[in-house]
Amino acid sequence: METHAVSAFCDDVLGNADAVEIARRIEDREISAHEAIEAAIARAEKVNPLLNAIAARSFDSARRDAEHPRSGTFAGVPSFMKDNELVEGSSMRFGSRGIPDKPVDTTSPFAKQYLSTGVINLGKTTTPEFGLTGTTEALLHGPTHNPWKLGFSPGGSSGGSAALVAAGVVPIAHANDGGGSTRIPAACCGLVGLKPSRGRLVEIESAALLPVKIVHQGMLSRSVRDTVAFYQAAERYHRNPRLPEIGRVTGPGRRLRIAFFSEIEDGVPSHPECVSALIEAAALCESLGHSVERVPPPFDERFHEDFFLLWSTLAFAITQFGKQLIHPDFDKSKVEDFTKGLVAHFQDNAWRVPAAVFRLRRFGTKFARSFDRYDVLMNPTVAMPVPELGFIGPEVAFDTALERLKWFIPFSPIQNVSGTPAISLPLAQSKSGLPIGIQLGSAMGAERTLLELALELEEAAPWPTLAS
Repeated sequence: METHAVSAFCDDVLGNADAVEIARRIEDREISAHEAIEAAIARAEKVNPLLNAIAARSFDSARRDAEHPRSGTFAGVPSFMKDNELVEGSSMRFGSRGIPDKPVDTTSPFAKQYLSTGVINLGKTTTPEFGLTGTTEALLHGPTHNPWKLGFSPGGSSGGSAALVAAGVVPIAHANDGGGSTRIPAACCGLVGLKPSRGRLVEIESAALLPVKIVHQGMLSRSVRDTVAFYQAAERYHRNPRLPEIGRVTGPGRRLRIAFFSEIEDGVPSHPECVSALIEAAALCESLGHSVERVPPPFDERFHEDFFLLWSTLAFAITQFGKQLIHPDFDKSKVEDFTKGLVAHFQDNAWRVPAAVFRLRRFGTKFARSFDRYDVLMNPTVAMPVPELGFIGPEVAFDTALERLKWFIPFSPIQNVSGTPAISLPLAQSKSGLPIGIQLGSAMGAERTLLELALELEEAAPWPTLAS
């Protein structure tokens, strides 16, 4: 396969615009919602045969919705939902061959929040089976490609959404994050990906079944202002009184105390290209007047072992109670080998779960104290440049895939366990021309701090898109 870039950007009514600009054009009647939807559908039909990022199409219902679009910040703007969220009239298969292709008759509480912003849903995006790995190569649909370079991973588990946003099919799309599944594809595809504080958005109902609530909803965008606008709109639908309001964010805030690290574990660095990107980002922050300091990693090797056991517990719960949690016709005999490997790991180590949960909860408390001294913690979003498809795909032996995941995505679970927010920004590129993401994390409820800094960095060092 040729390893070229794939872009849907063209001289139609969407142009190179982000969601805020498209919504403005619709509101000012420069274009109609119908024209925006038709343009997005045409773009999807052009590039999806190469990207393989759409799990299910809802083009006809989107056309109907465009006749009378909902009000909201993004009224009439085309978007997609990830294929692990209930949307009435569409199937929900979680990327698994074990779930039948049948439309559901309900819409989840979070999907209602997402759609309340005014977006029009064009369908479902691809995800690895149950979102359990860092690449989007489910056997159900086949691999999803990175639009920056075919043959490379878009990350996971929100890889289908990331591919469509980066390619310019839509300006924003739904994502969620149980161990980095918003931030990892953002890093791989050159996007903005914010994992919010625990409870910021309407939560996934089944997430409460885990002993540590690690799964969070979110979205992906090409511009920081789209992410800002989404969270401001989402707060109007659901405002968590236990968290500070994000509110309207328009630009830089106060000068910050920033700590940065790049070690996968003490003394073991990330890939040199990721380290170089981090150092450049730290220097940029310092040039903008922020205080910057290198620190050791905020976790030890036991953290990864404990998180992996928790992740295996999730896989076990899905397979054992899939008929109750996911679909009454779920067939666990059809799950992929990686899912089976996670289940086997849980079964072999179930007796260790209580101690692992105790340590993870204690880690969350300890990690929160990091922000007594610093405002922002910065690190590479992933620890190596974007891998080729197949590096951690379903054909790779379980133990090998697990070891490779350790070297690819060691950092993002920190914020899932602690519940604190983190955002990935595409501040660099690898030697091969693929994006490199830098993650900024902050204290519980401090999304405003992250978004103010993100706006400042975007203005100081604008990142390329496939439209440029």
